[in-house]
Amino acid sequence: MRSPTRTTPPATATATASAVALWSGALSGVLLVLVTAEWGPLVSFDRAVADGLHDSAVASPALTHTNRVLSDWVWDPWTMRALIVVVVLWLWRRGRRLLAVWTAAVSAFGTALQQLLKAAVGRDRPRFTDPVDSAHYAAFPSGHAMTAAVTCGLVLWLLALLGASRRVRLTTLVVGAVSVIGVGLTRMYLGVHWPSDVVAGWLLGACCVAVAVLTYERTVSRPAPTPR
Repeated sequence: MRSPTRTTPPATATATASAVALWSGALSGVLLVLVTAEWGPLVSFDRAVADGLHDSAVASPALTHTNRVLSDWVWDPWTMRALIVVVVLWLWRRGRRLLAVWTAAVSAFGTALQQLLKAAVGRDRPRFTDPVDSAHYAAFPSGHAMTAAVTCGLVLWLLALLGASRRVRLTTLVVGAVSVIGVGLTRMYLGVHWPSDVVAGWLLGACCVAVAVLTYERTVSRPAPTPR
């Protein structure tokens, strides 16, 4: 099997992944503690933002409909998982079978982690007398935000690892950033998530990808020792 042609040096990839894993993991841990403890300032902030966005959603049916299409179809977790399936099949056909399995495993782990945290924290979603949308399961963390972050993060890493052109990587970065940020905003606008749910989803998604990249770089991609 041929070795991937990378555009990012292994040392740079490892250093970046380490920093992202450290900061995103630490910040998501702090947010988890604050949410579990129902810290007053955070609860008040979440409620103020949710109420303000809900008022706008009720008063703007057309904008609300657009947000529902983006949230439920364009950036839905199943859409993101379908993208991962396409990527995995493409890698498999190119002979990158270990990388294909690795990508699928990271995506599956992200899904399992978010569901585990939802069940463990059991946070209620925002409630309104005149809701514009509804959602299942507990609120924390946002599954839409986390799935988008994991999916887009994996695709960006794979493009760098496989030697994609700068233009392709930059375009993917822009599309990925719009998708990750956009889906989080739609979930808040539709009143099915608190802001802290969305931020936690972003942080946890980034942490999952960073840990996966770090592990891959330190194990699978590490050059074999030269015989003496």
